[in-house]
Amino acid sequence: MKSDADLTWIDDNAPYSKRFEDRYFSAHDGGEEAVAVFVKGNGMPERWHDADLFQIAELGFGTGLNFFATLAAWYNFAPETASLAYSAFEAYPLETDDMRRALKPWPELLPLAEPWLEIWPRLLHEPVLIGPVELELVIGDARSTLPRWSNFADAWYLDGFSPAKNPQLWELDLMHAVFDHTMPGGTFSTYSAAGFVRRNLQQAGFDVRRVQGFGGKRERLQGQRVR
Repeated sequence: MKSDADLTWIDDNAPYSKRFEDRYFSAHDGGEEAVAVFVKGNGMPERWHDADLFQIAELGFGTGLNFFATLAAWYNFAPETASLAYSAFEAYPLETDDMRRALKPWPELLPLAEPWLEIWPRLLHEPVLIGPVELELVIGDARSTLPRWSNFADAWYLDGFSPAKNPQLWELDLMHAVFDHTMPGGTFSTYSAAGFVRRNLQQAGFDVRRVQGFGGKRERLQGQRVR
């Protein structure tokens, strides 16, 4: 399947979306950002220690960098008896070769990524289980697909393109759907600190707080469903 992600490459082969006029990950260090903002920002890996099954959901899958960085942490820190379910909502999936190219700056992740990239066409149609990890790609506009999703996340990665460029992925109705598909006590984390994103998350029901940003950004948001 040919991707309609409208991808180009800038700044020493960094992936860039022409559709949303934004980078796929931080120019500072996308791998470090994935760990700092999403893994640690959701209280992991500590939260995995007592989990039989831990469900992560992500708005946007992009190059898969967040997933593969999470996978590296999972295999290092999660109990051997635990299982990870990871669901990502993606409207414009990339082609396999583009994902491999985007991940080259993190050679330590490539051995983890390759088994999933080899079955990428299958993932576009159904969830796949490899060892203790299941990856589900939900293809299409999250505003339509998320309300129909049957699961509930322990942790959310809110990682759409910039809210100024891709406001649809941060609008109030979608944040309500995120809240409705979050376990009580579940969390979210995002690189964004945009005011309307914070207000929408609060109005949806989350307890939201500002924390130190990543890579020179002053602030970002994370929070929890407390009811």
